[in-house]
Amino acid sequence: MTGRLAPDFKTIADFRKDNGEAIRLVCREFVMLCRKLHLLTEALVASKFKAVNNRDRNFTRAKMKRRLLEVEASIERYMDQLAKADRTEAVNTKTQRLEDKIAAMKKEMSRLKKLEVRMLKAPDQQLSLTDSDARSMKARGSGIVGYNVQTAVDTTHHLIVAHEVTNARIDRR
Repeated sequence: MTGRLAPDFKTIADFRKDNGEAIRLVCREFVMLCRKLHLLTEALVASKFKAVNNRDRNFTRAKMKRRLLEVEASIERYMDQLAKADRTEAVNTKTQRLEDKIAAMKKEMSRLKKLEVRMLKAPDQQLSLTDSDARSMKARGSGIVGYNVQTAVDTTHHLIVAHEVTNARIDRR
């Protein structure tokens, strides 16, 4: 039908954006048709879809605090090793390596502080660097960075009846 042409993600996203109302109307008509044909019997709701966002690139207040403490501990550990190397008059290459590690940790601390400012300005005080709309949330006993997708599916005929996508962390409402 398309002559093996494959639209890129931007084309699809623009189509959805430009035709959102028409798509909603088609979906509504489809659900109404399914009801008339008695295809909708029992529904099951599923949620939590993983985003394309590494957990290390998502920051909450607790995660930021923990990461800053880890960096501070690394700096302290390297400083202690540097002091020990100075007392034992170790080879300069070791002290230079430790000084480089300390500089890298201080640079990381500066980066994290800048991210913390951005994170604290966010309404939910959470920051995702890869996918800005994704949120850290619990799913099946562990944490994921993703979306809360509520999908009602007819269990007999396997038809999607309704759906809602949100980045709200809690889905009990």
